[in-house]
Amino acid sequence: MTDRALGASQARCCRAGRSEFSDDGGPAPTLEPVWTPLAVAVAALSLVLSGWAGWRTLRNRPVILRQLLFAGVIEALLLVEVVVAVVRSVSGTGPADVPTFWGYLITALILLPIAAAWAFAERTRWSSVVLLVAALTSAFLQLRLVQVWAGT
Repeated sequence: MTDRALGASQARCCRAGRSEFSDDGGPAPTLEPVWTPLAVAVAALSLVLSGWAGWRTLRNRPVILRQLLFAGVIEALLLVEVVVAVVRSVSGTGPADVPTFWGYLITALILLPIAAAWAFAERTRWSSVVLLVAALTSAFLQLRLVQVWAGT
């Protein structure tokens, strides 16, 4: 990369309030290699869970234990996301909008356990509706988390 192109690239990063370069002048590590596949996995699994809950809703069936265990797998991935986000934030490559990012992440983290507790207590068709709405919300929160981290 030429000095002129390097200077223009640094100027764009500085205007955005972020640095694209590490202290040694090389490219700074980005979150995308870890964050984006993890967010896509959580969103995809959440969409699978919402489809499953939707199917049980249409059949007028309550949530079953296997669905709650599947939600537990999604929750485990969300905990991995929290760890990755903390590590990246501490290392100086945090999200563009910190309060919004953490608000979305904490919401995603508590949403499925609350829905699972509600679905476990409510043993009617409506338990599937609760899980359906929570899983869809979790999927869309993943999209917003990626967007907020990138600053878009």
